[in-house]
Amino acid sequence: MLIVKKFGGSSVADKDRIYNVVERCIEDYEKGNDVVVVLSAMGKTTDGLLAQAADMNPDAPKRELDMLLATGEQVSVAMAAMACSAKGVPAISLNAFQVAMHTTSTYGNSRFKRIDTERIRHELDSRKIVFVTGFQGINKYDDLTTLGRGGSDTTAVALAAALRADACEIYTDVDGVYTADPRVVPDAKKLKEITYDEMLEMATLGAKVLHNRSVELAKKYGVQLVVLSSFDKVEGTVVKEVTKLEQMLVSGVTADKNAARIAIMGVADEPGIAFRVFDLLAAKNINVDVILQSIGRDGTKDISFTVNTTDLKDAVRLLEENNDKINCQEILTDENVAKVSVVGAGMQSNTGVAAGMFEALYGVGVNIRMISTSEIRITVLIDEADADKAVRAVHDKFLSED
Repeated sequence: MLIVKKFGGSSVADKDRIYNVVERCIEDYEKGNDVVVVLSAMGKTTDGLLAQAADMNPDAPKRELDMLLATGEQVSVAMAAMACSAKGVPAISLNAFQVAMHTTSTYGNSRFKRIDTERIRHELDSRKIVFVTGFQGINKYDDLTTLGRGGSDTTAVALAAALRADACEIYTDVDGVYTADPRVVPDAKKLKEITYDEMLEMATLGAKVLHNRSVELAKKYGVQLVVLSSFDKVEGTVVKEVTKLEQMLVSGVTADKNAARIAIMGVADEPGIAFRVFDLLAAKNINVDVILQSIGRDGTKDISFTVNTTDLKDAVRLLEENNDKINCQEILTDENVAKVSVVGAGMQSNTGVAAGMFEALYGVGVNIRMISTSEIRITVLIDEADADKAVRAVHDKFLSED
């Protein structure tokens, strides 16, 4: 079997944890399996590098940020390969250039285009455990790029697809996918299985277990994922196309506090305005989520939408620089917001979920500012201070035992 394993930053935070990871990998290796291991940067390394960059230049070029941040994973894989060698097992560390992992040229948020597998297969044929840097790639200019926070999950899935691996295991500091963040909802339940679509919605909407693009890739290429604990050998959660279990009405409740609201006030109430606004943002790869457009009045209307907090400054700058195209009267922003969502494939055939969610929020005094829906998801925008309270209330409504 060819197994791709991914371990996050907390799993390789220090010497003891790196040896724990190595021992988990050697177990599969000694059973005769080929093992490829994707690692994140050690512990809070990436946060530390970002702080250093901000101290040097608060508005550092994204290319240089990627050059800096890509060093974290290189340390992890080299240390792990050393630990493997100390255990008497042959291993090698490879970075994005050595593999090579080709991406688009969007610094800080690149996407994989293709992965060359010859070098990895050569090392596997030599019976080595192969440690590969997560989170990074190279673009057409041979510059280092990064995939966005959590991107090591995407690296693992992309490698599993390219290598046609038999298994793709994602190891984290939790032991699976839960119906809500257990730190916020103590009685959250671990799911045995979840569909790609449900997991994609949850990952996009704030669940930190998997990077959303890793789930997109897994669905596209049919890579079955298993989310497992790095520290405890217990059954995890399988992410796949169709689950065998009876479909739950709601599979999970998530909160995303990394959201910001932009309101474009007083644009002309005429065809093409929304296109001009969102085409500008799309051209710069700024993702937009919840959108609300007011009813026209006095020949004008307002358009509100949410973006990732990290994209807020770029989005506002872009809109201001192109105001000759949209002619708005004012641009307002609010970073003190959060998105709370319920997700579940069972919602497709059941009515009343929205009403139940709104009732739960009303019961704890949470005001709804914007609403967005899909077939399997309902999202509301609320004050950030109310996020945890809202998640607990909605979870109690749909997923409590009583």
